[in-house]
Amino acid sequence: MKTPVSTSATLKAAAPDLIPPRKYKQYAGWLVLIAVLIACSIRTEVTPYQLITGLPQMGSLLREMFPPDWSYLSTIWGPMMETVQIAILGTTLGGLLAIPVALLCASNLAISRYVSLPARMILNLIRTIPDLLFAAIFVAVFGIGPFAGMLALVFFSFGIIAKLTFEAIEAIDPGPLEAMTAVGANRMQLIMFGVVPQALPYFMSYLLYTFEVNVRAAAVLGLVGAGGIGLLLDRALGLFRYDRASVIILLTLVIVLVIDYGSTIIRRKLL
Repeated sequence: MKTPVSTSATLKAAAPDLIPPRKYKQYAGWLVLIAVLIACSIRTEVTPYQLITGLPQMGSLLREMFPPDWSYLSTIWGPMMETVQIAILGTTLGGLLAIPVALLCASNLAISRYVSLPARMILNLIRTIPDLLFAAIFVAVFGIGPFAGMLALVFFSFGIIAKLTFEAIEAIDPGPLEAMTAVGANRMQLIMFGVVPQALPYFMSYLLYTFEVNVRAAAVLGLVGAGGIGLLLDRALGLFRYDRASVIILLTLVIVLVIDYGSTIIRRKLL
């Protein structure tokens, strides 16, 4: 009695050349990627020649930045602290606003789709607007100053933290939620005792990460008049005082490194 042979096995045996080996698919994928990169380079006029011809100018710019004008440090210290304070307020307020929206967007909490879908659409809309555009809008509305920069970072932080948090909520262990539902827990009890203990460490990690990003972003928002160290950086670059600009860059680097070190310690304790 003959053993029945499947149709796919018969096709493979009859026409082995028609099925491309996996390595050919990999080669085709690499060729497509290279073609896309070449097309993008041609469209954006990015060539190795431009990089090579620009290196001497980059070297002359670096020579003008050193040695830094350390006497300018006393002038920029106040605006730099204002930049950090803008980042603290913007991150904190944005994170607080992100909590209820993340709960509304999470699909595993069985929120009505008529609520979760509009919440996700609003969240996606906010995330499509860059922080500089937010800052320019709020500067036009509220005038030049740190308040506009703080509002820009509130919306920027809200979009990032809400997106990452609701994805973390959807990835939590469903076992505790099912057990609490089986014993008659209501929705608030599910959130407080089933969702928060699992999602809180991730939320804090996202909050700290966003704060690091916002310190750098707040330094740039001043270029559009949103307060902070960016105003002095724009002034130094406009006056071709690259030695002063290097002081601002180095001070920003030191502060970001300190914040990154502190955030790493906090994340380790939370996770």
